[in-house]
Amino acid sequence: MKTTFIAQSLTAIGLLAMSAVAQAQTTDRVYVIDQRGEVARSGTGLCWRTGFWTPAAAATDPAGCSCDKDLLPKEKCEPAAATPAAAAPAAKAITIASKELFDYNKAVLTPAGKAAIDREVFGKLKDAGPVKSVLVTGHTDRLGSQQYNQKLSEKRAEVVKGYLVSKGMAANKIETLGADKTQPATGVPKCEDSLPKKQLVECLAPHRRVTIDVTAEPK
Repeated sequence: MKTTFIAQSLTAIGLLAMSAVAQAQTTDRVYVIDQRGEVARSGTGLCWRTGFWTPAAAATDPAGCSCDKDLLPKEKCEPAAATPAAAAPAAKAITIASKELFDYNKAVLTPAGKAAIDREVFGKLKDAGPVKSVLVTGHTDRLGSQQYNQKLSEKRAEVVKGYLVSKGMAANKIETLGADKTQPATGVPKCEDSLPKKQLVECLAPHRRVTIDVTAEPK
């Protein structure tokens, strides 16, 4: 009699559990969902499957990869490799002393100046991709009037641009700027105004320059 009562009790508990699971299973999931909204599992951790289960259906079920990963296509359960981010455009700042490009107080490129641009600009860009933008800036020393130096720095920048264009650079990618004496070179000896004129001009040579800032795509 006692044994019969225990058996009937266990049966009732099992029916209640199955009823609870059935009530929780409100959609055609391929795995049994319990009252907590989670996949019901056996004592060994295996997922309980419903009659809707097939490998193809499991591949579309939210719990498919956690329950049957070994049976599903690899690409379904493993995230795709991230696409490498595109490399940022490379920037090159090139400075060429004016005395390598122009005669003193002139704005006509010398043969040596053209060779310097070929070497310092095109030579350094041969391993780069397409040029995105170029800024050519002319600089002067502090001697002379602001108006004269401004015009000279602008003209020299334009002359360098013209040479870059003649060598194949797109004119619409090149901007020019005349900086006059507003951006003196740094890290160079200080030049006293008391120096004889010739020595002062020579001392101030590092300030007379053209900078070419190039941004190019990685190759």
